[in-house]
Amino acid sequence: MKHITLIIIAVLFSVSAFAQQTFDNDFTQTKVMKVSGKTINKAGHIVFDGKDQLKMTYTEPSGDSFIIDGNKVKINLDGKKADIDADKVKMVGLQRSTLLNCLSGNWEQAAADNNAETTITEEKGLKVISINAKGKVPKGGYKSVVLTYRTKDGGMTKMVLEEATGIINTYEIK
Repeated sequence: MKHITLIIIAVLFSVSAFAQQTFDNDFTQTKVMKVSGKTINKAGHIVFDGKDQLKMTYTEPSGDSFIIDGNKVKINLDGKKADIDADKVKMVGLQRSTLLNCLSGNWEQAAADNNAETTITEEKGLKVISINAKGKVPKGGYKSVVLTYRTKDGGMTKMVLEEATGIINTYEIK
């Protein structure tokens, strides 16, 4: 029994250590609206401090941004602007914490917050972490999240977020 426990602890440690703790990269985003079938393509730059500071500035379309600064979420997307306190707006708080937990490698917490389970696979030089809802998704939560990392250096290459509403955002990290 001790041997199995030690193996599980070693695997969990290697998976959490695998996550890249900071980002400063270009990205592309593809947003697919399930109901209408509409696809929107965007591009920009992402900077993540490994904790609670995230800044996504878009070059296509120029001027759009998505910023997490502690518990504040500042949105300037598609002509809509908002400055939200994530502690006061539960739905935004869930999205904020899920995103930050996924980026920092705290997938188990992201899964717990979204009533989901985590699976980890590895193939062709990539490690894939899948977080899938077990039942009802909390309001503002994600039906599924798929994170892909290069095994050679732990760099994130892709993040796919599927909302309960059917909107799918795919981020390719350069």
